[in-house]
Amino acid sequence: MTWVEKYIEEWLRHRLVLQEMVALVPDEHIGFKPWENAISMGSLIIHIVTATDMFVKTVKNGTFTPPAKINPCETMEEIGNIVRELTEVTRRDLNSIQDEQLEKELEFNGYIGTGRLWLETAKDHEIHHKGQLFTYARMVGVEKLPFMMIQPPKKQ
Repeated sequence: MTWVEKYIEEWLRHRLVLQEMVALVPDEHIGFKPWENAISMGSLIIHIVTATDMFVKTVKNGTFTPPAKINPCETMEEIGNIVRELTEVTRRDLNSIQDEQLEKELEFNGYIGTGRLWLETAKDHEIHHKGQLFTYARMVGVEKLPFMMIQPPKKQ
């Protein structure tokens, strides 16, 4: 298994949980903010998927690639559709990344790191915000949440 294949497998263990979570949040909570200046629940979900896509496209393109602009959503179903669509786009982009792109140094936000570092940062960023989303969901009364990541199959 290549590094990218292993990365995709690990990343999807978290992204698929995000997809499950989106389906559990009622539409009336799309704008929920735990404090006045917080990012809303719907915007947080969109931020998670567009930021990961941005990091992956930056590594793929060899230069900073801004995140996709997404029109405001009115329903969690719309957000779920965006999450699924960007998950597939990001997976395709990840599958196209070559070893030399993983080792190439790129500047991002004043920092220089290899493509591999930026992909790890993307995954860490997604996990961090998914943790926030768990808190948001609990605050609005979602009781049955999935485990933080999908468990790999047990070895026989």
